[in-house]
Amino acid sequence: MPGPGPMSGRRRAAALVTAAICSAVLTVPPLGAHAEPSPSATVPRLDWSPCKPGSPYDCATAEVPLDHADPAGRTIDLAVVRRTAGDPEKRVGTLFVNPGGPGGPGTVQVPQNYDSFPEELRERFDIVSWDPRGIGNSTAVNCFDSLEEAKTWGADKPVGFPVGDKERATWIDAYEDLGRRCEKRDPALLRHVSTADTAQDLDLLRRAVGESQLNYLGVSYGTILGATYANLFPDKVRAMVLDSNIDPLAWTNNDSPSEPRTTTLLRMGSDRTAAATLDKFLDLCGSAGTARCAFSAGSPQATRDKFDQLMQRLREHPVGPWTYAAAVADTVGSLYIVRPGWTDLAARLQDLWQGRTAKPPQYPPPPPVAQPNPYLGEEQAAAVWCADSPNPRDPAVYRGLEEDSARRAGDAGRYWTWSGEPCATWPARAANRYDGPWDRPTAHPVLVIGTTYDPSTPHSDAQAMVKELADARLLTNNGYGHTALFNNSSTCIKTYESRYFIDGTLPPPGTTCQPDRLPFS
Repeated sequence: MPGPGPMSGRRRAAALVTAAICSAVLTVPPLGAHAEPSPSATVPRLDWSPCKPGSPYDCATAEVPLDHADPAGRTIDLAVVRRTAGDPEKRVGTLFVNPGGPGGPGTVQVPQNYDSFPEELRERFDIVSWDPRGIGNSTAVNCFDSLEEAKTWGADKPVGFPVGDKERATWIDAYEDLGRRCEKRDPALLRHVSTADTAQDLDLLRRAVGESQLNYLGVSYGTILGATYANLFPDKVRAMVLDSNIDPLAWTNNDSPSEPRTTTLLRMGSDRTAAATLDKFLDLCGSAGTARCAFSAGSPQATRDKFDQLMQRLREHPVGPWTYAAAVADTVGSLYIVRPGWTDLAARLQDLWQGRTAKPPQYPPPPPVAQPNPYLGEEQAAAVWCADSPNPRDPAVYRGLEEDSARRAGDAGRYWTWSGEPCATWPARAANRYDGPWDRPTAHPVLVIGTTYDPSTPHSDAQAMVKELADARLLTNNGYGHTALFNNSSTCIKTYESRYFIDGTLPPPGTTCQPDRLPFS
């Protein structure tokens, strides 16, 4: 998540939603002989230096092959960031982190969310992240000549998802135009930003920091990246945590990869889990009362009815820029990060209920860690997801998919369905794609974390990940929001996670952790 940019809690949540642009049909053969970098591939040299004077973070640039099957050919740059272990005498090693997306720039997101990492990990590991190929400060997919041109492209496109025939035509035309622009700019790059390409980059980075095996923490899209690495380089896995998982078979659509009947996100169950999380939000809000949740109508059922009435009202009478679709998209995105996301969402919904133009979330500018405010256009997430995971190629089918999803998931189903449509007309297919098997025995077991009320990646996908991997243990976070890591809400989760990374101790089978406190408490 999918989901679904630069990143404090709410800012990151919104970016994850934006990054949830889904997939296109791939007919490329499975990854084979070129799964591992050629022995002749040069291990990149990382010349670390402070990202800016006085910064606790070091920055470096890694040079890697565009095509790992052709290590002597064109190269691209990866922007890398590091925070060294707080207690060097107890240092265990290097922990690589992918913060999700696809499209998440690690050089921004990880420093901005550094305090969310368990203290023991910050003390005992160098924490390293990077902007994956095609993203952010690395050699990036950028299909516009200027930021103004990018803004102009998106100005007339419906916000959230299209409603009605006219908006659907505008939406489809806009993303078809985006694909044409991208194909003209750098078609070779578009074919080489796959998850397998990035997994091979990650192994080169592991070698560059001198680690014999990998320590890795991946959230959201970072889970499918981790699972890909684990099956390409199974003997290199020392410790791997996958938090808020994508079902590998939903990603690859193994049942019918050449003719997908539905989208990646709908195969994952993003619509159902978003609906369940929204229902829980309204339930807890209604139980809390207006003193703690501004949108409360005094009881769970009355609050759910109030939300339904508000959405119906916005269909007929938008409040300023707040259309029905814009409100649904904001609601789903705001469920990602519980604090302050849920409280702020309740206040915006109440403003709309009272006919006031709700103030959009105010995001602080990201700190200038590697480069301030890297360009993070929609095409960067699309380039990864659309080329790597199958989606229907006919834009006309999405109307029917929307109605099917809305019947089972309500408003959230409409949002998640159209999040996949941009891939219907995406021009590129991954030249280096991994589609299984997912059960190659790893050197050490993998720890999989799933949250029960997650608006993007359902707990069932974490169960599926455990089933597919050769040796994995499930840790359930009986909580709320997208990713246990960035919600930072359970001491129990952090304790098990730290123990596992430091000495390999897994939680007992069937372990479930509770949040330290409930939303609106």
